Amino acid sequence: MKIHHVFLQSLKLPSKKATFSLNRVSMDITIIYMFILLILVSIPALIDRIAENNSVSAELNILFLIIYFFIFYYLPLAVFVCIGISITAYLGVWVAKGLDRKLQFPLLWKMSVFIATIPFIIYAIIAFLFPVDDVLLGAFFVYIIFMLFIIIRIYPKRRKQN
Repeated sequence: MKIHHVFLQSLKLPSKKATFSLNRVSMDITIIYMFILLILVSIPALIDRIAENNSVSAELNILFLIIYFFIFYYLPLAVFVCIGISITAYLGVWVAKGLDRKLQFPLLWKMSVFIATIPFIIYAIIAFLFPVDDVLLGAFFVYIIFMLFIIIRIYPKRRKQN
């Protein structure tokens, strides 16, 4: 499945058709998709760094500034997002067990990445226009948890074995 198709299906979540379509996406496509979304989220901060004229970064060559930005902004952001998505998926495993659904961590991790598409896009747009408050990040986390709960309910319950 191509990245643009994954993006379009992610925008349609939590529909049943989009959920099962994204269920078939391989994990490597999911990780590449997540890194592309993180690049999108990072662009406003990179533009702010380049636009600053009165700091040390203004004296650096643009190539060094981009390398510095990648090492000290993008990589830590990727680590924190992976940790956040893993925590969300782990919470989803608990919810799935509570709702008697047979869902495993890797599937819930993928779904958490795809659910994060809309919050990431909204964050990038708002960050272009205004400084972003941490309250917005908390609201996005609540949104992702809520949407994951809805998606877990889409999957059928476990069959009872005699």
